[in-house]
Amino acid sequence: MSQQAVDGVPCLRKVLTVENMNPNVKRVEYAVRGPIVQRAVQIEKELREGVKKPFTEVIKANIGDAHAMGQRPITFFRQVLALCSYPELLEDNKFPEDAKKRAQRILDACGGHSIGAYSASQGIECIRQDVARYIEWRDGGIPSNPDNIYLSTGASDAIVTILKLLVCGEGRDRTGVMISIPQYPLYSAALADLGAVQISYYLDEDNCWSLNLAELGRALNEAKQRCKPRVLCIINPGNPTGQVQSRQCIEDVIRFAKEEHLFLMADEVYQDNVYAEGCKFHSFKKVLFEMGPEYSSSVEMASFHSTSKCYMGECGFRGGYMEVINMDPEVKAQLTKLVSVRLCPPVPGQALLDLVVNPPQPDEPSYTSFMKERTAVLAALAEKARLTEEIFNTVPGITCNPVQGAMYTFPRITLPQKAIDKAKADGVVPDMFYCMKLLEEEGICLVPGSGFGQRDGTFHFRMTILPPTEKLKVVLQKIRDFHLRFTSEFS
Repeated sequence: MSQQAVDGVPCLRKVLTVENMNPNVKRVEYAVRGPIVQRAVQIEKELREGVKKPFTEVIKANIGDAHAMGQRPITFFRQVLALCSYPELLEDNKFPEDAKKRAQRILDACGGHSIGAYSASQGIECIRQDVARYIEWRDGGIPSNPDNIYLSTGASDAIVTILKLLVCGEGRDRTGVMISIPQYPLYSAALADLGAVQISYYLDEDNCWSLNLAELGRALNEAKQRCKPRVLCIINPGNPTGQVQSRQCIEDVIRFAKEEHLFLMADEVYQDNVYAEGCKFHSFKKVLFEMGPEYSSSVEMASFHSTSKCYMGECGFRGGYMEVINMDPEVKAQLTKLVSVRLCPPVPGQALLDLVVNPPQPDEPSYTSFMKERTAVLAALAEKARLTEEIFNTVPGITCNPVQGAMYTFPRITLPQKAIDKAKADGVVPDMFYCMKLLEEEGICLVPGSGFGQRDGTFHFRMTILPPTEKLKVVLQKIRDFHLRFTSEFS
């Protein structure tokens, strides 16, 4: 059927319209790259075109993109990747011998000795072996089988793949997936896309965003009226909330998963990012196996890691892996089939992952410089975590929990009633109104807490602690000044 003619030529109706497209896609929201970020990009363009603003640059503190915020790449990683990309450099004496050996080993595992060739769908075998050895080392000798390792396009790809396997049923039998609130919006977006049921459990803001077992039980029992809960997702260290779970908490979660017959998904991409005194990263797998065979032989789990976070910050290479534990062999065969449809994860990302899990050793020439760079990055992040909490807590109307780990802070902001009313009149949520005004007036791009989920009546924003220390101090001061001005304006 044709619509109105244009210049005498009948216009055919589009085959694909917003009315007839996949309704699940329309339900997807991803706040980390939402309207505020789109406006930030527009403002950057306006600044380049000479439009006068009360600031000279947009500072994007909305996303955990370390290199975009000025963090330097680890030299050894880039040396090996350069050698892999342009093997003629193997003849160049400017590169250390251990970098050349790593590069040659990776190239020997690639088809045609080129990282431009496809790899096996599960990932290059020798890299999966290195990942398994790394996990064994990390977990104090608990065995890891390379056949249970799947390399992936960042952790996100692996998380969505596992969720795809788990989603089934209709109506009250539809798969329910438990996710923390606040949460990383990948989870809510993936669940919307897959048509799964989101089961929200709230972290305890008054206790440093800790996970409360009673709250897990409440969320699960309420959800049983509308879906079939099958999955429990945990982010440790937390995004956006920066908490690090205690070993006792992890044991409690594992017991809960076993009692309630839930598949555990452990998102552990910030495992090297632990700053607070008295906090330590415990992998879910290590705790599971130390709890004994009653748990280690029965609790089904997938854990995830990535090259994008920690001290590496190599987001653009899209390297990652997952390890599956106690997965039914027939389901595992289906998983292998599913990943084969995508052919393989990016091979440069696989190469980078290999260096993360198999870094320079004490007897190798690059060890000293590697350790110096790694230590400096993590020490700087720890200092910025402390600084952020300290400065925010001096501002009336901002309350900030300690940033125990990861690379974000999620402070609570008190907004005057007039600001809340103005936001509602404008048809936006109050913390979106606040963050958009901050962007327009100070050029700082944050993500409103509503994009991650929060208890009704509370307002937050998420900010990365990644900007260089001096720039971070400026950002914190600007937010402080803005908050006081905003509060005064709407009082």
